[in-house]
Amino acid sequence: MASSDIGLILENSKELDRLRKEQEEVLLEINKMHKKLQATPEVVEKPGDTSLAKLKTLYTQAKELSESEVSVSSTLLTQLDTLLPSGPPGQQRRRIEGNDQKRKRIKADSDISRLSPAVRSQLEACASLKGEQVAARVTGDNAEKDEWFVVKVIHFDRETKEFEVLDEEPGDDEESGGQRKYKLPMSCIIPFPKRNDPSSAPDFPPGRHVLAVYPGTTALYKATVVSPLRKRKIDDYLLEFDDDEEDGALPQRIVPFYKVVPLPEGHRQ
Repeated sequence: MASSDIGLILENSKELDRLRKEQEEVLLEINKMHKKLQATPEVVEKPGDTSLAKLKTLYTQAKELSESEVSVSSTLLTQLDTLLPSGPPGQQRRRIEGNDQKRKRIKADSDISRLSPAVRSQLEACASLKGEQVAARVTGDNAEKDEWFVVKVIHFDRETKEFEVLDEEPGDDEESGGQRKYKLPMSCIIPFPKRNDPSSAPDFPPGRHVLAVYPGTTALYKATVVSPLRKRKIDDYLLEFDDDEEDGALPQRIVPFYKVVPLPEGHRQ
């Protein structure tokens, strides 16, 4: 084993460390932009605002850094495989089998570690929702309209990026009459704001369309913010719910901030 080979490994290790540090810096900037847009989403509608362009640039940087990290990691693995001793002939099969098993064991962790910091942060946030109530779309993509319920997160699979959730209070018209479980992709889940952390909740101005829990139920319906008097993030919303009643009535109800989420793009009423 030549010292030059070790030197190349150490050099690539330093490059890997530099890439990861740079990724962390980009992630910090992305998180700052996320907080800014969450607190004041209306800023993107102002003429001359470049928030979304900056966010796109940061995402591009994170993607490029992630791809570079994968490339350097692959080079390091190749260098190490070349330098590792093969061992006595009698141990060859055992060594290979052991390496295969080891690779299988670390596959999930290595796949996650190769993701960009932004994606890793998103997966960690999803995993942290276990035991929490969230808004979930339980209808398929080809359904005529969306159905959203309040469900409890049972598990999040980092590999498949799917949630397993439980509808604890299905309606009386459910055939089974009991609790129902669903496996849903990340795109079908919206976390509710934390009741004890109003600062993390988005602020919806009057006229904004949202999804909200109708008082006394566990169903979510499309509604419009009508309250002009809300001054603090902990204040309740006055919402006007869409209604399919024959008389066309649009009931107005008071709903706590932690039971209101953004209306998803492409929502089918």
